[in-house]
Amino acid sequence: MTEGIAHSGAWGIAAIMIVLASWVLYRYLAPKTWREWASAGVVQAFIIALYAEMYGFPLTIYLLVRFFGLDKHNLNANLWSSLLGIGETGMMISMLLGYAFLFVGIGLFIQGWRELYRAHRQGRLATTGLYALVRHPQYTGLFIGLFGEGVVHWPTLFSVGLFPVIVLVYFLLARSEEKRVVEQFGKEYRAYQRQVPMFFPRMGQWRQLVERSNVNEEDV
Repeated sequence: MTEGIAHSGAWGIAAIMIVLASWVLYRYLAPKTWREWASAGVVQAFIIALYAEMYGFPLTIYLLVRFFGLDKHNLNANLWSSLLGIGETGMMISMLLGYAFLFVGIGLFIQGWRELYRAHRQGRLATTGLYALVRHPQYTGLFIGLFGEGVVHWPTLFSVGLFPVIVLVYFLLARSEEKRVVEQFGKEYRAYQRQVPMFFPRMGQWRQLVERSNVNEEDV
């Protein structure tokens, strides 16, 4: 099957991408509790399935051909290219758009970790920088990055189906984390909760969020 589908069968690249993405995930999420490990495990499954299909075996395309009568001619492992019949051009467009989301997401993910780490070292509540716009910028970055790679760039049945599950899992995790923070900071964090959204900034603040994701570590 893969012999007739462009951009498939590169299992070595798939393995490299899975290892790199997993390293970034665990390096900056640094799970400790069972809830954190379980949540990271869902993202890990997303990563493995996504890159296994992106570079290895295009299971989604196979299922669409086998059970839904997708045209077998000029198939591409990229779902957008095969569904819309726009070939390499469509794949390039989806790749560029997806990478734009991915790089913004990675920036938020890493910068959010830096700001939180510095606040913990200083024994204070993180409320500046990205945390002035959203309460969980790391998770915001995670959502944006996964959306870019698994929905915009290279959608699969598994990635599209699992993405809302990941959002739900991290929503529940964030609520659990905030209960612990309230115990530590009390009214200060309650006031912060009322002023700042959980994951997504208010209208007109998205540009600030993207710009602050590129701040150098020494500027935090």
